[in-house]
Amino acid sequence: MRLSAPIYHLKRQARLLSRRENVPLHDALDRVAAGEGFGSWSLLAAKAAEAAPAGHLLARLTPGDMVLMAARPGQGKTLMSLELAVAAMRRGNRAVFLTLEYMHADILDRFRDIGVEPADFDHLFDFDNSDGISAGYIIETLRSAPRGTLAVIDYLQLLDQKRENPELMVQIRALRSFARERGLVLVFISQVDRSYDPASKPFPDIGDIRLPNPLDLSLFDKACFLNKGEIQFHAT
Repeated sequence: MRLSAPIYHLKRQARLLSRRENVPLHDALDRVAAGEGFGSWSLLAAKAAEAAPAGHLLARLTPGDMVLMAARPGQGKTLMSLELAVAAMRRGNRAVFLTLEYMHADILDRFRDIGVEPADFDHLFDFDNSDGISAGYIIETLRSAPRGTLAVIDYLQLLDQKRENPELMVQIRALRSFARERGLVLVFISQVDRSYDPASKPFPDIGDIRLPNPLDLSLFDKACFLNKGEIQFHAT
């Protein structure tokens, strides 16, 4: 059964319903699920997990890949990256989420948004929201990570925020070499320039990546672009 909207949109609908009608969130979730033809939210979430494209995306990645996950705000970049992490952990690989945007509790909530119980992967998942995130920090953090580990960096542009960090191009080249040497998959959530107009083309592309400073995007192997619940995935 195809959902009328991506699961993160349905979750937002439930939150709005919960506030508007002053009902518990779990009741609102079940009511939204009923509207989609499911007996409960847990059934809807399980079905969505089965149909999620993350497993197909992961099958197209190889150890050493550098991946862009890009979209305008609100299009599901974070959830898709977490679905990719879950797909990796279901294969027995480790996953790491490095961010300056979220607290640990926020990410655990996001796991539940996609129908995943965080405790199921507690031994395989690491979260890091250090203020010092940079290429050097990522390399040091992942130096002992086993081959096949998937790390999500939220987001690409944060590496360019501190003047004391090397130039973005230098950092990405270092991470590319490190990923290949260690056999890791590095997924960079990326912002898309505000000039991108979905009315002119259905998906953003490499030319729409927001870059405050120069960066050779051919350093990335694959790119995943999201818009309105749809996904476009290709080699860069």
